[in-house]
Amino acid sequence: MSDVLCVQWTIIPQTAPQPWLPCRRCGDIRPFSSSGKARVNANGKRIDAWLIYRCIDCDGTWNRPLLERRNVRSIDPDLLHALRTNDPEWTARLAFDLDDLRRSAERVEEFGDVEVRKNVVSGNPHSAAKMEIHLAAPSKTSLRVDRLLANELGLSRSRIQALHDKECLTATADRHFMRRPAKHGMRIALDLSGESDRHLVAMTAAGVDSS
Repeated sequence: MSDVLCVQWTIIPQTAPQPWLPCRRCGDIRPFSSSGKARVNANGKRIDAWLIYRCIDCDGTWNRPLLERRNVRSIDPDLLHALRTNDPEWTARLAFDLDDLRRSAERVEEFGDVEVRKNVVSGNPHSAAKMEIHLAAPSKTSLRVDRLLANELGLSRSRIQALHDKECLTATADRHFMRRPAKHGMRIALDLSGESDRHLVAMTAAGVDSS
């Protein structure tokens, strides 16, 4: 029986990035958050669309451009329908599109609060001594790898660092990966052969109740 546990962690950010913009009501630079609502305007065959943001202090609005004078035939019908119906899945996806948001705002605040969904790909968490953690991140997150591991393995960050120093913790990334944000497609290998609580840690990594 293999002593390697392979798990997938799907990282789902909980708070969308917030652009800092001039607020006319406040008279100063303020953070804005997505309202989850879109506005669509049709002028003949041309479509304009915006995602509506609100100032977190005064509820003033900012319309983030999504489509500008686009021919309706060039727009994905699913996207257009989602914008017209304020589909929550689509508007959330747009709100977490950090790269596009940065085209409209010079300063964007990111948040590290996430939900991590764990799925066992192969192996037995009750007997594993080694682990492979595959990260899936549909949306970008600013959460660092060392903090992610500490939170989801139930270990202190100092112990995580000690495992890394002993080369028992490696990843398919540069050698400074521990201080980098967790990224989609990253694979982390953890050797717990010399750890007395290896089975407990493995069960935690797999999302299995150890009680």
